[in-house]
Amino acid sequence: MTARVAYVVALLIFVVDQVTKWLIVDVVRLHEVGSIPLIPVLSLTWVENTGVAMGFLQAGDADIMRWGLVILTLGIAAAIVWWIDSERDRVDLFAMSLILGGALGNILDRARLGYVIDFVHFHVGDWSFYVFNVADAAISIGVVILLLRAFLWHEPQKRRKAEATGELK
Repeated sequence: MTARVAYVVALLIFVVDQVTKWLIVDVVRLHEVGSIPLIPVLSLTWVENTGVAMGFLQAGDADIMRWGLVILTLGIAAAIVWWIDSERDRVDLFAMSLILGGALGNILDRARLGYVIDFVHFHVGDWSFYVFNVADAAISIGVVILLLRAFLWHEPQKRRKAEATGELK
């Protein structure tokens, strides 16, 4: 994977995120319904998330907090762009493309609406997982890939050697 391909993947994640949010708002009109059970453990549930990952750093109605979060997440996205441009590892590039695409989707929501549209809700009985969206899922998967790669391949020289000899494909 090259940086160019990573940007295409990020764009695809961004588009899928925005299309699913458009469907939830304009077709399903979930904001009017509130929640739609799909199967016993999965519902579509309308949440206007003013915070970041799993509701941390809630901005509430304060414009200063909202735009502060936009600037903070834009800074993180810029760092990911820098990392993509300097990275050669295919696994890392893929993970960062997921993170970048998801970050941009949520940044657009926050800048445009003042909150991020979340709607995927897993639950079992009284236990409830955080409500999330495609962007959140992509970011989470990207971070998990980076963490697994870091823990499983903690010796960069071994990884580069494995890639060079064709042992890692």
